[in-house]
Amino acid sequence: MPVEEFVAGWISGAVGLALGHPVDTVKVRLQTQSGYRGILDCMIKTYRNEMVLGFFKGMSFPLLSVALVNSVMFGAYSNALLYLSATHHHDRRAKPPSYAHVFTAGSFSGLMQAVVLAPIDLIKVRLQNQLHPYGLRSPAGASGAQYRGPVHCAASIFRKEGVMGLFRGTWALVLRDTPTMAIYFLTYTSLCQAMTVQGREPGPLTVLVAGGCAGTASWTLATPMDVIKARLQMDGVKGVSYRGVLDCIRISVRHEGPQVFLKGLALNCIRAFPVNAVTFLSYENILKLIC
Repeated sequence: MPVEEFVAGWISGAVGLALGHPVDTVKVRLQTQSGYRGILDCMIKTYRNEMVLGFFKGMSFPLLSVALVNSVMFGAYSNALLYLSATHHHDRRAKPPSYAHVFTAGSFSGLMQAVVLAPIDLIKVRLQNQLHPYGLRSPAGASGAQYRGPVHCAASIFRKEGVMGLFRGTWALVLRDTPTMAIYFLTYTSLCQAMTVQGREPGPLTVLVAGGCAGTASWTLATPMDVIKARLQMDGVKGVSYRGVLDCIRISVRHEGPQVFLKGLALNCIRAFPVNAVTFLSYENILKLIC
């Protein structure tokens, strides 16, 4: 089993997270809270109440762990493609795999990513929805920060809900990531092939454009289930309880209409292009260095 893709995915994942986390915080709050009039209002209130660090809430844990998740995503994809097409990464320019193989390997990658990501993403979402800075004393009569950090958050969820509590929202995550990772890698591969002379390596600009478009396409598809996933992860915390994915969809549509599935779409697309452009450029260049 080649390990180069896991290493490259690990490093590129950390780079992408650092770039996109502030936008992700605003997106998560818009999807799960109703006290904001829009993107700008959410940004202003977050800055006013929590300063700049409020946009990086929940980042420390994913920064250490999302690299692992990204490693699993790229590693699972590359090894699945190796199994399906019998070609290594450095051979795929001369002998491109079929789009069917790319789609299947991408789906497998999304499934593996969802399983590994579930507890990490749950903790990130809980911390991003916490409106009090860590350790800040609250005014008399007001509730303070529920979690003192990622480790305390994980321990609190485990103590109250057991192991399964850490996997809250996993089914929505699987339904989100399995098809979207297929589209993600299919878009990237097809654009690289279309913009590059056959048999040659794609240039940095091609990788940036293809990676950015792949991220935007995948997040456009992922956003509706991303809303449901975030709400299931906050299940009970905000006084709303869901019996599962379908129940969450039904309640969300009944209270907010079909447009609820578009919450965070603009932010997802704004974040997706630069983050995934940089992620793929980092990934491709790291592979060249270590292969």
